[in-house]
Amino acid sequence: MMKKKFYPSVFTKEDVGYSVRFPDLPGCYTEGDTLEQACSMAEEALGLYLENNETGSFNDFPASDITDIKTSENECVVLIGFDELEYRKRHNNKAVKKTLSIPQWLNIMAEENNINFSQVLQKALKAELNIASI
Repeated sequence: MMKKKFYPSVFTKEDVGYSVRFPDLPGCYTEGDTLEQACSMAEEALGLYLENNETGSFNDFPASDITDIKTSENECVVLIGFDELEYRKRHNNKAVKKTLSIPQWLNIMAEENNINFSQVLQKALKAELNIASI
């Protein structure tokens, strides 16, 4: 089951905007002109980093306790949420072809009733996995 994870980030106030780094994720940096933009960019950077890591798994990166992170005067720790399911819905929405088998009588009835097999399968999979529709 995919669940939301939270990673601590360090926001640094710059002359213009904010820079953002993730202490637990080497090389994961971003920035934004405003606090809101920096937060949005941090969510995106976090998703990209976790999706493109060498292990191919979203689960290989434990998050530090925010109380263990040291900051300077112009810095603060911000927890950034990562929802793998929502991220996949937004970024991995490419259609993939699947081959399946159903009884011939069911195929005939479905075709006679102009049933869209792809839509039915998607609805059934979402129901089976308890995933709300996009």
